[in-house]
Amino acid sequence: MPFQPQEVDKNAVATIRMLAADVAAKAKSGHPGAPMGLAPLAHLLWSRFLLCDPKDSHWLNRDRFVLSNGHACILQYTMLYLLGYKVTLDDLKQFRQLNSLTPGHPEANHTDGVEVTTGPLGQGFANSVGLAIAAKNAAAEFNRDGFELFNNYTYVFLGDGCMQEGVACEAASLAGHLRLNNLIAFYDDNKISIDGDVSCSFTEDVTARFKAYEWNVITVGDGDKDFNDIYDAIVKAKECKDKPTLISIRTTIGFGSLHQGTHSTHGSPLKEDDIRQLKEKFGFNPDDKFIVPQEVIEAYKGYAKRGSDAHAEWNKLYAAYGEKYPKEKAELERRAAQKLPEGWEKCLPSFTPEDKPAASRKLSEGVLTKLSAELPELLGGSADLTGSNLTRWSDATDFQPPATHLGDWSGRYIRYGVREHAMGAIMNGLHAYGLHIPTGGTFLNFVSYALGAVRLSALSQFRVIWVATHDSIGLGEDGPTHQPIETAAALRSLPNLAFWRPADGNEVSAAYKVAIESLKTPSVLALTRQNLPQLEGSSIEKAALGGYVVIEESNADVTLVSTGSEVAICRDAIKLLKEKGIKARLVSLPCFHVFDKQSLDYRLKVLPDGHPILSVEAYSTYGWGRYAHVHHGINRFGVSAPYDDAYKFFDMTDSAIADKAVNVVNHFKKLGTSLESPLGLEAKFLAAN
Repeated sequence: MPFQPQEVDKNAVATIRMLAADVAAKAKSGHPGAPMGLAPLAHLLWSRFLLCDPKDSHWLNRDRFVLSNGHACILQYTMLYLLGYKVTLDDLKQFRQLNSLTPGHPEANHTDGVEVTTGPLGQGFANSVGLAIAAKNAAAEFNRDGFELFNNYTYVFLGDGCMQEGVACEAASLAGHLRLNNLIAFYDDNKISIDGDVSCSFTEDVTARFKAYEWNVITVGDGDKDFNDIYDAIVKAKECKDKPTLISIRTTIGFGSLHQGTHSTHGSPLKEDDIRQLKEKFGFNPDDKFIVPQEVIEAYKGYAKRGSDAHAEWNKLYAAYGEKYPKEKAELERRAAQKLPEGWEKCLPSFTPEDKPAASRKLSEGVLTKLSAELPELLGGSADLTGSNLTRWSDATDFQPPATHLGDWSGRYIRYGVREHAMGAIMNGLHAYGLHIPTGGTFLNFVSYALGAVRLSALSQFRVIWVATHDSIGLGEDGPTHQPIETAAALRSLPNLAFWRPADGNEVSAAYKVAIESLKTPSVLALTRQNLPQLEGSSIEKAALGGYVVIEESNADVTLVSTGSEVAICRDAIKLLKEKGIKARLVSLPCFHVFDKQSLDYRLKVLPDGHPILSVEAYSTYGWGRYAHVHHGINRFGVSAPYDDAYKFFDMTDSAIADKAVNVVNHFKKLGTSLESPLGLEAKFLAAN
């Protein structure tokens, strides 16, 4: 149907532009230029196309909107307000203020209607690819003839900055390969970045690049005023059935400002005289601020009703679906409520010392195989290392366009290719859709490539699980470029991230158990290439506490605390210490984050007062000061050698650890003072302050 203009359209666009100017001016901070330039597109998209219900922002089949150029968030908050989400005019007036619902960039789980956390450029675009994948997968799993429960679109705005970030390039390449025709991206081609005209750094033909990515590309020459062209472009995008679409739309940043088209409207509020002339130009009283004409309010009530009516029709379809497919409806409701199947954890394998040694990556493969049968919401994948990180269960089907004959839309294993950063950001989108538990595999060292996405998982409280194999110098010959000496410290430093380094099969099962049950915390599981023995004294229940005593000893002289492959080495070192007349305890600390959540009484039983605590780990010692008095680690980059030679070179052997422990014990005996656990010292400080 051709575009049907309404009298209110121009006034609505002007209102959006005026609000952008007023919001940034009141906050004395913000980016008014992009919202002013994108106002026509935003109005047409939200008034004519976007299907959502402001009264139920979690409606399963809603269209998803992502603002990848998150600095333009005044635009998103304005649209949420106009359409009737839980964002008020007063919230707009509190933009960028402490504890407001309108922070400086959009944050998921904070502002009603915001799907994903954006701001670091390119992340939101990659999130949108994940949202589109999740929608395709949900449709393939739950839709039936006559019951198209899932047919929503994902719309994403992005700018020149997003286009220059590598994560967006990775995600665009994968989206084109996957033929995600339910994804429509709008490139705000305003030619301006913070440094000025983008010609100083960015001269490529973006549309040609996206055509090479196998995207459908449409160009809008005048995004400032040509409503017909914008509307027609969206219609054509929705008609494309075999590709994602990029609509490149030429806009003028800060449209209407005295400085329109320049970088001065990008990251700073407009000056008062500029705002006054802007309002006069568009027929507003220059003395009024935060004015929304009644006709615009009424129009947006109508647009909201269009969405709520669509939701009501969907509810009728859903009810009829439940009558014909009660099992599928129950499964869908369970997943939407983020409830796990009753007794799912019984599938987790447990081990005894009689079980043969195995690499923790191999143990992980066994767990994933069990979980895939119990948790249909598990959506796995790997960054081109499937054969190395063992993330694909034996009967998995790949998520692929059916036309390629490589898999189908119902497939639960994603071939991410060599795209770690995009994989992390796409997994955030998969979680945000609301029906999946995403896992993604790579080498631990290359999680560093994706740290921007991992950080946003933690900030957004998204349950994303990284299967990070080849976890240390134990990977051997690949050498220091692949050996993640410092990566654990970086990941452990992130708030709300669980970094696991399991020491045996029980600890692998525990890591998956806690990761899956942690609805608001992402996890990274660091797994070995080399075989590990099954430990006496370990169990899933103990390891699920994040730290526990493996070997207890009354009146101990020293406690060895370790993680992963070094726990078994410490166990052997304790045997040597016993021969020297030294009593030693052994503690495994697979996850600092989870251990820190236990009671202080429990933690002090694990790492008690009274004797020195020696940490042992084939990583940087950074961060171990909270748990141990002395550290045995690697504070330099690794070496290229067979893994057992690398361990010997870095004194990660039972004899070297025993010798270090002897020196530690002797040193503190000479001091003649009673030692407090670092945990106790910290607790006393916190209590006193």
